[in-house]
Amino acid sequence: MSDDAARKIMAGGRLRRLRQELGLSQTGMATELGISVSYLNLIERNQRPVTAQVLIRLAEVYDIDPREFAREEELRIVGELEEIFADPLFRDSPVPRGALREIADTTPTLATAIQRLYAAYGQLREGGPLAHGPGDADRAEGAAPEQPVERVRDFLHAANNHFPELEAAAERVAQELGESGPNLFFALSERLRERHGLRVQILPVDVMQSALRRFDRHRRRLMISELVEPSGRTFQAAYQLAFAECAETIARIADTLESRDGSVRRLVRITLANYFAAAVMMPYAPFLQAAEALAYDVEVLCARFGASFEQVAHRLTTLARPSARGVPFFLVRVDTAGNVSKRFSSGSFPFSRFGGTCPRWNLHHSFRAPGRVLCDVVELPDGARWFSLARTVRRNAQAWGEPEAQFTIGLGCELKYASRLVYAKGMDWKLREPTPIGVNCRLCERQNCAQRAAPPILRQLSVDETTRGVSPFAFEN
Repeated sequence: MSDDAARKIMAGGRLRRLRQELGLSQTGMATELGISVSYLNLIERNQRPVTAQVLIRLAEVYDIDPREFAREEELRIVGELEEIFADPLFRDSPVPRGALREIADTTPTLATAIQRLYAAYGQLREGGPLAHGPGDADRAEGAAPEQPVERVRDFLHAANNHFPELEAAAERVAQELGESGPNLFFALSERLRERHGLRVQILPVDVMQSALRRFDRHRRRLMISELVEPSGRTFQAAYQLAFAECAETIARIADTLESRDGSVRRLVRITLANYFAAAVMMPYAPFLQAAEALAYDVEVLCARFGASFEQVAHRLTTLARPSARGVPFFLVRVDTAGNVSKRFSSGSFPFSRFGGTCPRWNLHHSFRAPGRVLCDVVELPDGARWFSLARTVRRNAQAWGEPEAQFTIGLGCELKYASRLVYAKGMDWKLREPTPIGVNCRLCERQNCAQRAAPPILRQLSVDETTRGVSPFAFEN
């Protein structure tokens, strides 16, 4: 038996997420796997490991890759622990990656406790007694992972960015409307008017001013700025339909994260309504079928479904239906300063919770080639290789004199899936020398990087007055 197979696999969160995706109760899944309900409950709570026999049954019954199932949760936990221990708080007592792997492998509940403690510390540092203590000038963002945006991102990650109830509701709406592309906007507008007494109006920019969308509850009308492009208008109409027809479903899903009204609950409701809107524009089965037939050509998918590049790229990260999975993509949106404003993943790409992205990644180069799709193979410090494509996107039309917001969308998958993508056709990416990147400078231990902005937290800084290397920060191996 290999070392990987011999280790205890604690993947309760991944198993629970699979069960929820399938819409099964613990009793139903336990019956299909041939184990007791109490044993399944212990596995989901990480009080028992997933045995080889259970992995085999999972592969047979649900058609999953047991290797990916076994590693996904561990990789996520290790990545999050690495970010925590990259905090300057631990500068004098670094924890090696091997120790973090051991924690994730043997005691995932301890990892959860560490995450909660660090979250509490982050909140205290941001607004409590520690907030006025010595800070870290190298951090690009605050370190309070319990902020509303981070909580919602964690919620999406835990759900694998896939919500079966919303998918089913969106598919029903799409089938009833029977329209796609530009006609879908008018079909949605008519549905809102006839069924819910809501008028959809496209109004001049001098009326809307800085608002792109505004819903007037009293006059029962949805107002959309003329600056919003056609795909955005369709999306906004579908977004409003989400609250008109799926309010109970959205509320029920939101309750699993936050039952009290507040910023977190409102933000997750918006996120779920956005999810529904994208699913109406790009219904799961037809969209996946088209994506596979077109080898995931994003531009053609945009034309076929009347969606923008960003909308299609985002939708590709949600194709995680157990019975019909797409390529597990990740998505990241960055601005010209490298700030990350959006990140989603249906795989295990190790996103950085704090700071920006690696400047060596080709997604930053796309600002010099607007509108073009740039492809690359990137390699992380642990040797994992990913196929990556990047393209600049335009959000909305701009009035003269207004600064245009510039973003790049990075879309990628593990290299083993590259053969299914049109972007890799005719190119032997397996032989191509990958671009070495890191998660961010504090977590990257690559030597001689000319673009390093900070030394790695887990290595001792080496200062030599007589030598100047490629990197401004030298460190011991």
